Amino acid sequence: MKIAIKTYGCTANTADTETITGILTTNGHQITTEHDADIIIFNTCAVKGPTENRIINAIKQTPKTKKTIIIGCLPKINLERLNRETQVNAIAGPSIGEQITKIITQITNNKKSINLQPTKKPPITLPKINTNPIISILPINLGCLGSCTYCAVVIARGKLQSYTIPEITQRLKNDLTTTNTKEFWITSQDTAAYGRDIGTNLAELLHTIGKTEGHFKTRIGMMTPNMIQDIQPELINAYKNPKIFKFLHLPIQSGDDQILKKMHRQYTTNEYKKLLTTFKTTFPNLTIATDIIVGFPGETKQAFENTLQILKEIKPDITNVSKFFARPKTLAANMTENKIPPEEIKHRSSTAAKLAKQLSFEKNLEWKNWKGKILIDEKGKINDTWIGRNFAYKPIVIKSKQNLLGKTLNVQITKITETYLIAENKHHQP
Repeated sequence: MKIAIKTYGCTANTADTETITGILTTNGHQITTEHDADIIIFNTCAVKGPTENRIINAIKQTPKTKKTIIIGCLPKINLERLNRETQVNAIAGPSIGEQITKIITQITNNKKSINLQPTKKPPITLPKINTNPIISILPINLGCLGSCTYCAVVIARGKLQSYTIPEITQRLKNDLTTTNTKEFWITSQDTAAYGRDIGTNLAELLHTIGKTEGHFKTRIGMMTPNMIQDIQPELINAYKNPKIFKFLHLPIQSGDDQILKKMHRQYTTNEYKKLLTTFKTTFPNLTIATDIIVGFPGETKQAFENTLQILKEIKPDITNVSKFFARPKTLAANMTENKIPPEEIKHRSSTAAKLAKQLSFEKNLEWKNWKGKILIDEKGKINDTWIGRNFAYKPIVIKSKQNLLGKTLNVQITKITETYLIAENKHHQP
């Protein structure tokens, strides 16, 4: 069959799509464009209301001549709306692995397929095709240990199911020998929760990855702050390995302790700042990414000001600002008192986004005239541009008519913008 896959949401969803693509290709199916496809697979996200709306609209616009399969988090989170507003041929949850071949067979025989059983992690050894030829996304677990009141993902992906360290490192070694992988993205709903269900932890995994032979870099995905507290010394030690990007994605979500409590975030602002200070003491050039939610029920003007203040204190390189959206089946959806009006949420979002850009620019200024090596891991959006990453995973744009993907370059930063750095190439290494 000719099959197109549309992917929404997080890196874990992209990893699921890469596995599905590998399985389908291995089974003789052809991955193609939406226009040419017989079947369209929507690998969905339901973290935010606008994303859900966009997905529903895309499904509605699919020609009736094409069969549609909806997988991912949305069916687990808002099946009612899918059933009410769309007509599809098959529905399943996230990380379905080899189930996809059974679904294709069923709908090809004009049978509707619905499977929303609790998600079990698929074997990590399944075939996959990388979206980016030099980046391999490596899921280390499914699910998490969180109980955040605003989050619907735990409903979709369930409680923690970790792969073993030997399973993960074997996958990593296979990718190094069978593909052109130069960069690994360690991903999950919460990388800091990794291994707690099987008697290990993230620090032990990173130590093992760091000792693996080969020329590659590793980016560690989002960590929940409280999950770092008992492993921080070992984690910092693991981060010292040059194969680990000095990049830390540590969401604060709010700078107000009362709101953090309502969110069921298991840390205080002071505990967060202490964690960050300890990392920054060891790695002064650490790139910090954080997330905030504005307009959570009960967020007073002072609570919002507290969030802005903590951003000014921690000075993140990247701040992902999200407006609060009540998601189905979450505790926050039932917090009807002290709801923030949409106009105020919009105002707070734009205020926070403006501050985030300013802080990002200030952090980028610290890299002016920096010289060093970068790994080119992405084609730029503008012609003849390439994006590379240095040891701290800073995005650095360089111009070249050559294909530089996967090359290591010696560069010097010449210009600063709010979101990236611009450099000149000195000379490149193979």
